[in-house]
Amino acid sequence: MSTAGLPLPSPARQPLVGHLGRWGREPLALLDEGARLGRVFELRLWRRAVVGYGPDWNRLVLGDLDTFRSKGSLSALSPYLNGGVVMTDHPDHAPRRRELNPHFHAGSVATMRDRLEAVVAREAPTRRFDSLEWALHVVPPMLNEAFFGGRFPQSLLTTFVAPLHHPLPWPLLPRPTTFRQVDAAIARVLADPAEGSLAHALTGVDRAGEELRVALAAAFDTTAHTLAWALWHLAGTPNDGTAEEIRAVIQETLRLYPAGWLGSRVASRAFSFAGHAVPPRTLVFYSPYLTHRDPELWPDPERFDPTRFQERKPPWGYIPFSAGERTCLGMHLANLILEVALTPFAAGRAKADGGDPTPRTGLTLSPRGPLWIEVVERRPRHA
Repeated sequence: MSTAGLPLPSPARQPLVGHLGRWGREPLALLDEGARLGRVFELRLWRRAVVGYGPDWNRLVLGDLDTFRSKGSLSALSPYLNGGVVMTDHPDHAPRRRELNPHFHAGSVATMRDRLEAVVAREAPTRRFDSLEWALHVVPPMLNEAFFGGRFPQSLLTTFVAPLHHPLPWPLLPRPTTFRQVDAAIARVLADPAEGSLAHALTGVDRAGEELRVALAAAFDTTAHTLAWALWHLAGTPNDGTAEEIRAVIQETLRLYPAGWLGSRVASRAFSFAGHAVPPRTLVFYSPYLTHRDPELWPDPERFDPTRFQERKPPWGYIPFSAGERTCLGMHLANLILEVALTPFAAGRAKADGGDPTPRTGLTLSPRGPLWIEVVERRPRHA
């Protein structure tokens, strides 16, 4: 593939189809095999692609918005993500982010905590349950509260996000009727938004409806799948239920099971990395999954160990929400939702009771499940 410089290593491929068959069956195993060949390697999919991982690669791909562009990336294949600031490229990206950032800032979303706690208190189970099933159930009403103050039709919201949990190609299929209904419902909420909601904050912002729809979709499966793993591990890890411990469990969950296991860009010009020359228009992948399991960055990387976050995180080596100017807009909201949903089950109030945490790939990473939790003690419901 290289036009000059060192040839790129590549995992074993099949005649005619290259790596495409394995990509469909076992993408994580394929990535692991490629990573053993070096920090950058080539895959032959429906088109040639270059995959890299580690701080230097992440800094290159995520730090140079002019060379590495979203247009033509895998996000464009899904109608759920093909729009808004997610698909805005340089030079329009920076001013758009400056316009949106204040409304998604940690201080702004913190005001939603009480309302999110009320949702969790209402929906928290009282007996043995599957944390994956519960996470898929509780996250939509929490998002409804955060985005729309609970004024969006809950059944429509559930219908809208449901395909995101299913294997490919479900999240890639167009759903024009549902999308029209969602856009119309968002427009109605924007006409009379609940104070303190994201809809209220974005009132008057150009294309606010599109940004809310894309952000809502991006928040659902990523947050729900992370919550399922985090709750299961929290219930299996001795803790006193402090906010610091809960946040460490969230961080370690995001390290071991980054929902965005693979990100993509398209190179607008030729570039080089570690002696490898890559031509323009190449599909470029960066992998939080590989970076987060790199033993040079994370000792004993396969082990779930929240205490590792007592140490400083390696720069550009921990990217569950991407990094740089394209850091996920919803990072603070996702962390708040996770913390609120986990807190009632901390400090021994729930125990892990078996299950299958094996990662399953789709548009995002999800647990194969189920992940069983035995409720030991419940906090009292809100009055």
